[in-house]
Amino acid sequence: MKKLELYRHLKVQLDLAVEAHQLLRGESGEEIPGVRMDEQKLEHAKVTIITVETDEGVEAIGKPKGKYITIDAPEIRTSNYVVHEDITQVLADQLIELMNLKEDASILIIGLGNWNATPDALGPQVIDKTMVTRHLFQLSPDELHGKMRKVSAIAPGVLGITGIETAEIIRGIVDHVKPDLVIAIDALAAGSLERVGTSIQLADTGIHPGSGVGNPRAGINEETVGCKVIAIGLPTVVNASLIAHDVVEGVFKQFVTSPSLYKLYKGIKPETFSKIIDDVLSPFQGNLMVTPKEIDTLIKTTAKIIAGALAISLHPGVDREDYERYLQ
Repeated sequence: MKKLELYRHLKVQLDLAVEAHQLLRGESGEEIPGVRMDEQKLEHAKVTIITVETDEGVEAIGKPKGKYITIDAPEIRTSNYVVHEDITQVLADQLIELMNLKEDASILIIGLGNWNATPDALGPQVIDKTMVTRHLFQLSPDELHGKMRKVSAIAPGVLGITGIETAEIIRGIVDHVKPDLVIAIDALAAGSLERVGTSIQLADTGIHPGSGVGNPRAGINEETVGCKVIAIGLPTVVNASLIAHDVVEGVFKQFVTSPSLYKLYKGIKPETFSKIIDDVLSPFQGNLMVTPKEIDTLIKTTAKIIAGALAISLHPGVDREDYERYLQ
């Protein structure tokens, strides 16, 4: 059975461009027209860059034109702080290249998500650790010139708490602060458990909060907020439907040596799989999301890594060897 068909029947949207690319390329066995992939393997991370270049590529992969950078670093789950520092440097290097900021650029950092729900608290936790400097330029501009950029930050909450669309809040702040760049940080939904808390995605196309968990909000991009938007995302949940499918598929694959059973598996229609999974998850209408019990530790670790990478990439005066001094 083709996973792509099943995903469509389950109405599952992949937040990570690298997963969408793997899904399409794996089933076709061919390169995706209008989409280019580059990989770089480092000591503690693998960097995959997916570039959607044409309208044909947009239609195939379901992502807007632009660059999507995924840093896969399974060692984030360990307690090795030396490795975490190396991953922070890798993320900072990718941010510097993607943002391409002027020396006097002004940046607004937005921490999306609900600080009361741990799997959705990545954005607010990054904001808690971020060093803001915009207000300091009014007090000591000479000392900061060339060493720091104007950075402001806010965690605006979610629609269920504020009653206001996050995109509306950001647009109002942008109109007043007039930043050159908005950086939006949000929790994502992964297509596999192995990516939860270990894959960081950067995108120069903005972000659509909640799309991966079936609760899409207004997009946060250059069209909606009025300036360039860089998105930073980390998967914190997986749709239970995908886990259920992988379990069933794994069971049938154990019978691959039995032609009759394997033929039975191959003959099951996606609609049948979808109905079985929907019946099992019926109390939640197929929208049950799964997260590991150690998600609070993963969120804290990755929030520190992202905040550290932002400090290094946004402020030329921050010492790469001593960046933690600049975190809140």
